[in-house]
Amino acid sequence: MTQYLLSVHGVDDQTEPSAADIERMYAQVDQFNNELRDSGAWVFAGGLEPASTATVVTSTGSGVTMTDGPYVEAKEHLGGFWVVEAVDLDVALKIAGMASAACGAPVEVRPFQPIPA
Repeated sequence: MTQYLLSVHGVDDQTEPSAADIERMYAQVDQFNNELRDSGAWVFAGGLEPASTATVVTSTGSGVTMTDGPYVEAKEHLGGFWVVEAVDLDVALKIAGMASAACGAPVEVRPFQPIPA
């Protein structure tokens, strides 16, 4: 089976959802995660802190530099992700549809490269 990255993206300047909306979303995502585990598709998942908490580490021949903030200058950033296993892209897309409904945000689907023999 192929592993897929289902990434959730958010916009930095969006209005913060209400506490009730956040609680509802967390409950929906928890239920979805349990369904993924029960189906055998679950590999790993996690939510991320805001992009403003990122540190970019760059290693060059002359040393390592660290820069505060996200690497990409954009208003949209990765907010969380799932890694799932699916028999094909169609199944991964179906799972992504359920993930999007659970978290209330767009979900991008990308297959992992195959592991070389």
